[in-house]
Amino acid sequence: MNQAVLLLGGNLSDRKESINSAIDSIISICGKLKSVSKLYESEAWGFETKNNFLNQAIIIETPLSPQELLQKLQLIEKESGRKTKTSSNYESRIIDIDILFFNNDIIETENLIIPHPRLHIRKFTLNCLMDIIPDYIHPKLYKSISSLSKECVDNIKVWPYE
Repeated sequence: MNQAVLLLGGNLSDRKESINSAIDSIISICGKLKSVSKLYESEAWGFETKNNFLNQAIIIETPLSPQELLQKLQLIEKESGRKTKTSSNYESRIIDIDILFFNNDIIETENLIIPHPRLHIRKFTLNCLMDIIPDYIHPKLYKSISSLSKECVDNIKVWPYE
């Protein structure tokens, strides 16, 4: 079995319901849920919008390969109402599911980069990861999530939801 760390987020529709529904689909299609972070609300990262994001990280155990997992997650996003991107810029979305880590693998293909290349510069991501894997060593940066969180200079506002 493989272990994958995923980040779910969105800023449209019923954000909490979208995340919960996506987690249910992930469990049904991709594998067993091992751990869940708290929900965090944050300002948008990388673009302007009036809608705050909700984010949550999960750990799953899965028999799928990284590419198979990516395909299943993209299907879940589409079935949840995610629209195809209209530009290369960041934009609002109902649900986004990123693979942050897959075992301790380093993968760099045309459509998949693991570890996620921006996780260490995003406070909203690191806050979620601090809940579930604070001592995990990033396989490329060779630093713990806790260290990366302390070093992060991202200044967007992030706070626990509810």
